Parts: sequence; C-alpha cells; structure tokens
Amino acid sequence: MEDTEGRGGTEGTESWGGTEGTESWGGVEDEDGRGSFRRGFRAGIPFAVAGGLLSVSFGVVARDSGFTALAAVLTSLLVFAGAAQFAAIAVVAAGGTPVAAAAAAGLMNSRFLPMGVALAPSLRAGAVVRAFQGQAIVDASWAMADRGDGTFDRWFLFGATAPQWVTWQAGTIIGAYGGSLLGALSRFGLDAVYPAFFLAVLVPELRDRNRIGVALGGVLIALAVTPFVPGGLPVLLASLAALWGLRGSRA
Repeated sequence: MEDTEGRGGTEGTESWGGTEGTESWGGVEDEDGRGSFRRGFRAGIPFAVAGGLLSVSFGVVARDSGFTALAAVLTSLLVFAGAAQFAAIAVVAAGGTPVAAAAAAGLMNSRFLPMGVALAPSLRAGAVVRAFQGQAIVDASWAMADRGDGTFDRWFLFGATAPQWVTWQAGTIIGAYGGSLLGALSRFGLDAVYPAFFLAVLVPELRDRNRIGVALGGVLIALAVTPFVPGGLPVLLASLAALWGLRGSRA
C-alpha cells in the first residue's frame, strides 16, 4: 500500500486498514493524522493535569530520599514513568543499591511489554523509528487510543501523550526545586492523585461484560501473588487476564 503525505497545502493521504486515502479514528476520517493528534491532545489534558500534580510529589519525595534536584529532573526526563520512578525512589529511601532500584523500576515497567506488543502492528516505518514512537506509550494514552478492534490510532496516542510529557517534566521541576515551600504533600491531597489517576484510566474501559471480567481477573491475580513475589511482578502477572479477554474477542 502506498502512503503519501501532503505539506504546504498539498493534499496528502494515508492508507489504513485497506482504505486508501484517509486514516480514521472513532469513525472520523483524517488526512495525515493531524486531526487525530489534536483530538488526542485535548483528551490527554485532564490526565496531564493529574500527572503534573503527581510529578510534583515525585520531585519532593526524590529530594527527601537523597536525590539532588538535577538528578530528580533527569530521572523524569529519561524514564517518564511514574510507577517505575516511585518504585526506584522507595528502594533508594530504604537503603537499597542503584542496581536494586533499577530492577524495581524495570519490574514496574514490565507492563509495557504486552502493551507494546499490542501497539506494534499499528506503528509505521522501520525498527528504529517504531522504537522511538513506542516511547509515547503511557497508560492513559494507550487505553484511549485503542480502537476496540485490536488496532490503535497512533496519532491519537502521540497527541494524548504530548501534554502529559510536558506537565510531568514541569511538575518534577517544581517539586524538586520548590518542594521545601510546599510542606506535607497530604495537605494538598497529592497522595491520592496516583490511585485516582489509574481509576480514571480504568473506568472508560469497562464498556462491556468481557472487559469487566478481565479487570476483575487481573485484580484477583495481583492480590493472590502479591504476598509471594517481588514488587512490580504482580502487575505483569495480572496482565495474563488479558488472554481471557482476547479469547472472548475472537469468539
């Protein structure tokens, strides 16, 4: 299939799913994905606000755990994954080694393995470019970009992640350099942002009984294995519940 893209007022088209000339998301057709990017950007703003607040708490906690302000900022810049960053900080605060902190962060980020596998067929270009595009995977963006038929709107994903990346970096800077002025995070309710964030990601996905079953199955798996395996691994094992959802979607 031949893809062409217009610039400077020249009409461009893109082939998707066998339909030549347009890319669609939610039944709306877009040339070169710019419309999908804009819609994704707008959809990502509420999550960007929540993520920004969460990253402020990361900046504060990182400083309290012995990180320099610059180290905290660089961590957010290079990792850009809240759960992994907090896991690493928890290990460091408990006196763990950098290797242990990296291992904990890796386990927390292991959920991106199945997410990346699911997204891969919807990405374009060569391996290097696809790997770069994959850096846009964050929980909320990935969930919202799901078309529900096994494919993803990559431009919507890129757009939804863009504001979240900006506020995550800005919040970390505020927390790392101005944390001493904020005082106890619980005063502002920032300690409740993280669970609220993931609930906001989950609720829109509970659109049918099959997905509800997958969500409950993941919860049960995580609860069952948490007392026996290292932190982060329950999240990876819980993703096995998705196999049942895949079975249901093909039935």
